[in-house]
Amino acid sequence: MTEALSRRLKQSHFASPAQEALLSVIAAATTMNEIMDRLCGEQGITRAQYNVLRILRGVHPQGHARCEIACRMLDRAPDITRLVDRLQARRLVKRSRGSEDQRQAVTVITAKGLKLLDAMAPTVEAEIGNMLGKLSEQDCRELSRLCAIILEGGADRGEPLHAEGAESSIKRRR
Repeated sequence: MTEALSRRLKQSHFASPAQEALLSVIAAATTMNEIMDRLCGEQGITRAQYNVLRILRGVHPQGHARCEIACRMLDRAPDITRLVDRLQARRLVKRSRGSEDQRQAVTVITAKGLKLLDAMAPTVEAEIGNMLGKLSEQDCRELSRLCAIILEGGADRGEPLHAEGAESSIKRRR
């Protein structure tokens, strides 16, 4: 059992190693999300808006339709249209009708949006260093590999990823 999780949850015993692993992943993700919420808030955007800008930067100078942005989001946002509306109001993105399908709007990051991401980059990188700096490159690869197993397991079966689901998935793999 890890001391960090025990201190964080004020709990000394877990039902199983799978439950402890699940709670560890959730607690770590929550901590990272809180840090990103703070960093984004300092720039007057939300974490979801940052994610949209990051997605659009990846395909710049092209853009994506709303449905393509939605399927690439880290956290599923219920209303991508309003999310993009708020970014457009701040001139961080622009929308235009697609050349192939005039019914579909394509969203593209603007120079102002790119500038905002560039301004945030040193702080985001520093926080990533603070969060993951104690891990070696090999540790980071192993963490990514383990998270991929969790992601693929949930997506393949459409099972809930709660403690009981995680335990039964692990038992089936053995």
